[in-house]
Amino acid sequence: MGICLDELRLLVIRPTLKHLRAWSAGMENLLLGTAAQESQLGFHLKQGRRHGLGIYQIQPHTHREIWDEYLIGHPALASKVRGLASQRDFLDHPHSELTTNLRYATAIAWLIYRAADADKVVEDDVPAMARLWHQHFHHGPAASQRDFEQSYAQLVSGADPTDSAPRYTGEPPPARPHPAPRSSPGARLPDRHAQQPLA
Repeated sequence: MGICLDELRLLVIRPTLKHLRAWSAGMENLLLGTAAQESQLGFHLKQGRRHGLGIYQIQPHTHREIWDEYLIGHPALASKVRGLASQRDFLDHPHSELTTNLRYATAIAWLIYRAADADKVVEDDVPAMARLWHQHFHHGPAASQRDFEQSYAQLVSGADPTDSAPRYTGEPPPARPHPAPRSSPGARLPDRHAQQPLA
């Protein structure tokens, strides 16, 4: 079991994309699908001898390329991303941010797609998301677009709702009926004279 789907969506991915002025429902779902495929939504942060780190399994060399080859030409965006990282640890151990800082890792994952001009995707087009992931993001053991689609179906679109973590649907919550006031005709008080059961 990884991170709660809706908490990852609402508390990490969405605010990060909005901070970067890059939010769309499609990109939000693509990043959820990427985390689902790469780490089972955070079940693994470092898998064996693989080099990928964090919920998106981003490789250190890819992390460096984003800074050295893409963000160097976008100083305003680089400042926003740097603001998500820790102040001191980032200077000494920049790659550790990929495992310990969910919002920073999300920003870098988005930048991998953005740097490849692959940051436009329709909200419910899972095959297109799978293609973008396979072409521009996936590194490591052989995995197919079908693997992405299966992970998405199981962990994103098919996640089971629970009472403690209701699924996000985009719809306003249903109105709950208010209990009738005690003074109203519909309210009933306990009958103090009700017959007690015989011993």
